Amino acid sequence: MTPAIIAFVVVLLIGAPVAVVMAISGVAGVYSLGGERLVGIIADRMFSGVSGYMLIAVPYFIFTAELMNQGGLTQKLIAFNNALFGRIRGALSHVNVTVSLFFAGLTGAAITDTVAIGKIMIPEMKKQGYDAEYAAAITACSSIIGPIIPPSVVMVVYATLLRDISVIDLFAGGILPGVLMTLALLLTSIVLAWLRGYPKQAGTPIRVAVFAFLSALPAMLVPLIILGGILSGMTTITEASGFAAVYAIFIGMVFYRNLTLHKIWQALVTTVKFSGVVFFLLATSAVLGWFVTRSGIAREAAEMITTISDVPFIQIMLVCLLLIVLGTVMDVLPALVVIGPVVVPAMVSLGFDPLHFAIVMIVTLNIANVTPPVGMTLMTAARIAEVPYERAIVASLPFYAAFISVVVLLAVFPSLSTWIPSLLD
Repeated sequence: MTPAIIAFVVVLLIGAPVAVVMAISGVAGVYSLGGERLVGIIADRMFSGVSGYMLIAVPYFIFTAELMNQGGLTQKLIAFNNALFGRIRGALSHVNVTVSLFFAGLTGAAITDTVAIGKIMIPEMKKQGYDAEYAAAITACSSIIGPIIPPSVVMVVYATLLRDISVIDLFAGGILPGVLMTLALLLTSIVLAWLRGYPKQAGTPIRVAVFAFLSALPAMLVPLIILGGILSGMTTITEASGFAAVYAIFIGMVFYRNLTLHKIWQALVTTVKFSGVVFFLLATSAVLGWFVTRSGIAREAAEMITTISDVPFIQIMLVCLLLIVLGTVMDVLPALVVIGPVVVPAMVSLGFDPLHFAIVMIVTLNIANVTPPVGMTLMTAARIAEVPYERAIVASLPFYAAFISVVVLLAVFPSLSTWIPSLLD
């Protein structure tokens, strides 16, 4: 175990990509277990890590999201949500949150949400008198709803990596926590808007609101198509993701008429780049995961947790704190593939429901997306807002507190994660 830890720390400190870090530390760990006799298993583990049929859904989901971005969906969603919240003080702030809720059913990735929505909403919020750092903070914080509301690339990776929970249960389990995070953000946004006197807009005529709804409706049907097919059992997750991509091309070219062949090509290029990163991470994590399983690290982690406390709430909060700390230096997917094989078996052995802990883990890792010093979504939003990162961090603290309250609720009440999946049994 020691050679693997040394290799992991050294290679990470020299600035190597996380996938390379996992590959080298995994090889070092495997070699320490059985020498050259076990080295031959590395290629087999890497192949098995990316050979799952379900993983075909990952590039399809990414492709669907990119098609909707290229097809002008964001503007339609913003217009519809603006019609809903226009008369409420701080309207654009609330629109920012609700657009992310709708957009979450299409992207499954926080950074995509931040860029697509931020480039439109942040300049408009600044123009109407909102503080630049506030605009950056609300955009970044609302974007992390994306990987929690299904479909979610993170959940597909989780199900493939750990294989103790079906992706269908993960999708169903993420619905209520995603809604809770949205409500927590909205409540915080409403309070801050009144305290700071942010502007409100003129009311939207009913005819305009209906038109905005009808314009956004075809796009909003995408997540319903995906989830309806999967949760009803009519399609597999792979089939649903493929159909969603075909549907996105159709409405982009025929209904919205903003999607050209050149934009489809750009979406394909982005899909290949992002998918390559995901699959490389999965391949190398399979080697490290095999080593973790054979070495007994998960068992040792469980023993260490129990020595600190035997109270379940304290145990899960300690792990959440570890996840947030890890998330400050890693993005969500790398952090998941590094820590997942260690803490998940440990927590299950301590008596935690696998689905409950999976949702808590995914939510907590996504909160780390806005946790400094890395906080990629917050950093991206700060750049769009042209505001110092430090000011965006301060502005995000009320929303961060709202997120932590949701994590505590999820930890205390497992039914928030397991109730909807139980209805599907």
